[in-house]
Amino acid sequence: MKILLITMYFAPDSGANANIITELADGLAEKGHDITVVCAFPHYTQNRIDEAYRGKLVQHHQRGTISVYSTYIYVPQNKTSLFGRLLNYISFNFFSTLVGLWAGRFDVILTPSPPLTIGLTAWVISRLKRIPYIYNVQDIYPDIAIRLGVLKNKTAIRGFRWIEDFVYRGAARITVLSEGFRDNLLQKSVPVDKLEIIPNFVNTDFMQPLSRQNAFSSQHQLDDKFVVMYAGNIGLSQGLETLLAAADQLRDLPDLRILIVGNGAAKSGLVDAAASMNLSNIAFLPFQPVAEIPVMYASADVSLVIIRHGISFESVPSKTYTIMASARPIIASVDNESEVWTMLNKAACGLCVTPEDPTQLAEAIRELHTNRERAAQMGENGRTYVVEHHSQKRIVELYNQLFLKMKSSR
Repeated sequence: MKILLITMYFAPDSGANANIITELADGLAEKGHDITVVCAFPHYTQNRIDEAYRGKLVQHHQRGTISVYSTYIYVPQNKTSLFGRLLNYISFNFFSTLVGLWAGRFDVILTPSPPLTIGLTAWVISRLKRIPYIYNVQDIYPDIAIRLGVLKNKTAIRGFRWIEDFVYRGAARITVLSEGFRDNLLQKSVPVDKLEIIPNFVNTDFMQPLSRQNAFSSQHQLDDKFVVMYAGNIGLSQGLETLLAAADQLRDLPDLRILIVGNGAAKSGLVDAAASMNLSNIAFLPFQPVAEIPVMYASADVSLVIIRHGISFESVPSKTYTIMASARPIIASVDNESEVWTMLNKAACGLCVTPEDPTQLAEAIRELHTNRERAAQMGENGRTYVVEHHSQKRIVELYNQLFLKMKSSR
């Protein structure tokens, strides 16, 4: 099939969404589908458009057989600004719609959210080209923004709720990551026959268990440390202040090093807070190149998944699968009975603690620091589980079957 993939993030951009969607496109291309991608200029890592793309509106390149059109996007310096975010969404909607309409003929559109507004681009193109679109829900918006208090204005909330309902109604199919996501959309009157549960995945050939002592570990003086790593977006939904408070309770462990890798709206405040607390057991690093991800995760003894109260019902961090593929144990600060909580308990690959509870988080870190054999077994369990249930090959085939089913029904 000829598939138009509209996404804000795609290689060479970095971040979890970029990696997942890029590998999904690669997998579908290997299945024989003709893929055209419309995405934003790379901007995620440094919160500004990469230098090679500045001063341009559209740029085209080939990624193997995949045709990729990158477009201009406004990138706000203040990521917490609602007005800045709106300009960010509108700029991408405008240019991606024009390019998507111009790029040729297609059988179907696939578009992942967030942002929620990307569904409007898919709707316009689908109506003008008379083709269906599949809306892939990676995070449930505006629910997360409302729960975090980022979206408070009642008129704005009604507007985003209207967009959400409009996009759901227009989609031919909606793919969700979990049963919890499915239940959320069913409560919003989305027809059950539109919904397909297709979880995220990790490339288990790329993410391999590697030696704990390696070039990355040596470079950052981690060889003789017990390393607890958080890697990913440092935003409002994570609430990493809890990790700082836990670190404060773990000053008595001389070999402990808590490594926070990534960028985001909350990072500068977090760095300042760690300095004011004189936390010598915490270190910060920026996002690492994709090629360094396997060795980076291998440098950890334990990796973290941290989300604020309530958010884990509307978000399934893809880093969970990456950590499992690296054969490292997980400590997850997530809601009871959320998707991550359920999976970690089923796989026996980590410990779950109550969100925003630094004492529980510190106790879990102390437990795995003391019981290294238990931690190692958890890591092995996670690797086994993710290879069986969340490999790239398995999830790409689920999407492939969905596309073929839609083709046969037309």
